[in-house]
Amino acid sequence: MTDIRRKPRHRRRRTAVAVGVPLALTAAGTFAYGTDLGLFGADAQASASAATAAPAWATATADGFASVDALGQKGTYGGRDGKTVTVKTLADLEKYATAAEPYVIVVAATINMNPVGKEIKVASDKTIVGSGTSGQIVGGGFFLGTGVHNVIIRNLTIRDAYQGIWNDKDHDFDAIQMDGAHHVWIDHNDLRHMADGLIDVRKDSTNITVSWNKLSDNNKTFGIGWTTNVVTDITIHHNWFRETEQRNPSTDNAAHAHLYNNFLEDAAGTTIKSSYGNYSRGRTKMVLENSYFQGMNNPVTRDSTAAIVQKGNTFVATSGRNESGGTAFDPKTFYTYSLDKTADVPALLKAGVGPRSNIGTAATATTKAAAATTLTVAADGSGQYRTVQAAVNAVPANNPSRVVISVKPGTYREVVKVPSNKPHVTIQGSGASRKDTVIVYGNAAGMTKPDGSGTYGTPGSATLSVQSDDSQVRNLTVTNDFDESKHQDIANQAVALLTQADRIVLDGVIVNGDQDTLELETAAKDKLGRVYISNSYITGNVDFIFGRATVVVDKSVITLKKRWNGTSAGYVTAPSTPANRKGILINRSAITGDVTAGSFFLGRNWHPGGDTTVDPQATVRDTTLSAAIKSTPWTDMGGFSWKDDRFAEYRNTGAGAGTASTNRPHLTDTQATGQEVADWLGDWTPSA
Repeated sequence: MTDIRRKPRHRRRRTAVAVGVPLALTAAGTFAYGTDLGLFGADAQASASAATAAPAWATATADGFASVDALGQKGTYGGRDGKTVTVKTLADLEKYATAAEPYVIVVAATINMNPVGKEIKVASDKTIVGSGTSGQIVGGGFFLGTGVHNVIIRNLTIRDAYQGIWNDKDHDFDAIQMDGAHHVWIDHNDLRHMADGLIDVRKDSTNITVSWNKLSDNNKTFGIGWTTNVVTDITIHHNWFRETEQRNPSTDNAAHAHLYNNFLEDAAGTTIKSSYGNYSRGRTKMVLENSYFQGMNNPVTRDSTAAIVQKGNTFVATSGRNESGGTAFDPKTFYTYSLDKTADVPALLKAGVGPRSNIGTAATATTKAAAATTLTVAADGSGQYRTVQAAVNAVPANNPSRVVISVKPGTYREVVKVPSNKPHVTIQGSGASRKDTVIVYGNAAGMTKPDGSGTYGTPGSATLSVQSDDSQVRNLTVTNDFDESKHQDIANQAVALLTQADRIVLDGVIVNGDQDTLELETAAKDKLGRVYISNSYITGNVDFIFGRATVVVDKSVITLKKRWNGTSAGYVTAPSTPANRKGILINRSAITGDVTAGSFFLGRNWHPGGDTTVDPQATVRDTTLSAAIKSTPWTDMGGFSWKDDRFAEYRNTGAGAGTASTNRPHLTDTQATGQEVADWLGDWTPSA
């Protein structure tokens, strides 16, 4: 059989994988659902120097329009890929905020701007986060200029640039101003008493999310626009506007403005009077949902050229204009979100907006995470975390006992990585079926990374990476949905699930992909890495169960898929087993699929980079083989003869099974006694 791939990619596949992702799961029904991690969950250790890895709260990613892939940026994650530094002076804050490289900047003191009104020019790829409630910026703020992107400003108090003139025309002192920036997340801040705007989103800034902030004691509060172009996409949710006169917000020429679950309050008996609330101006299209307006004058207004679609809002003691009209858009075509009940909004926001004491500090939330046995994930916001990665980040480093990440039914479009320093992690779908909970992404080996630093490579393409010992994945689906048909110009290896650790259990899972679906490696070439896969489904076509780990695929279904162009040809396994180790054992399983008869090999021998020291091994025993399997089921790879390595069958059945020959070696009964599950797993007995 001639290999029909365009080029011998596997000969160039790198086996070294960056430290990444372990997952642990306990059997369903054996754990209680905990809720003691609050809005933000567990924090990792607070950073003290530039060499410290980013803690959990610093690796959170934005929701809303800031999460949408656009302008070459895949969501908003700030400086999580850079070093973490703690700052207490203006000089240090400015040094790191303006740096070219990514940083997580923890503000751990009150920093006075000098001169008053100074706005630090923040560069791309930054997270600026307050340490607990101690991070305060007084007398100035931040400026994000044209092209600045991927910035998170979180958990800070920014206040008191006010110069004594209420409608101040001379002092443009803002808390946060954007001119042409994109992918910015402003979250859990206390913004107040500035000379001009608390937040200004100007001059075609887009992909912005503003969430869980308190905006108060200000005149021109939150302006969006200053452009004739209609490009801005912005999400504004769970913000408390209290004692703010105008621009609450004023939204001019926004392509898509989604406002939900906000609380606008003009309290009786105070000196500040609202002139208007939410204002849709120019050619803005606004969707306004489940927000609560208390005592506001002109709570909702629009220009005749603008659109406002209102849904589920509540108005108490308001007066003046309350308008809607025109057609807008469906936010769920851009991202998923869930609405809180409108009646709950005032109490929810009073308790939840602004800086949180457990962000940027180590002790409190780390203690909580250590005590928790279960972290819950729900895309609709009903769990402790909205993403699987956020829950993984909340697991404390070197956790001594199992942490179960229980993932509610839904589709989670994200890359999940569990690092090697977080063992005993279980990622488990909580639905009735493994199909109910899906983790999916679509990276491939030949795709260029968003930062332009090169391509992902095969292991880097994984949707889910498990790189810590004693981890488990249960009762869910992991998929890589990279579309080969649209990208035949790049290397098509696209891993769904990667393991790189020892004593890994994959139970009751579906692993979907095409080429290189399931990569099973070890932490290093000289390290042992055992993986036990049971009661699962694995789909693919080219070398889709591969690597150097010691693997048992037990009581599972392996489904063969046609290639992107509809042809049937492929290889089930591609082991790269080190000498004197066990390779891949397929036991008591079924290999089937809607492909042409006699079109698939059981496997071929992978010698990465021409490595002559490896001794690839694959054994298929007590398994049903469909007619898709060739009568000569093993083949060469990369110039190495499979007959010089270790390939065999034993007691297989089905239309694809065949009698022993020199081209189809079978184990004898005596040999088979040394190639059973216990021989592969050694002193390890997988358990729930």
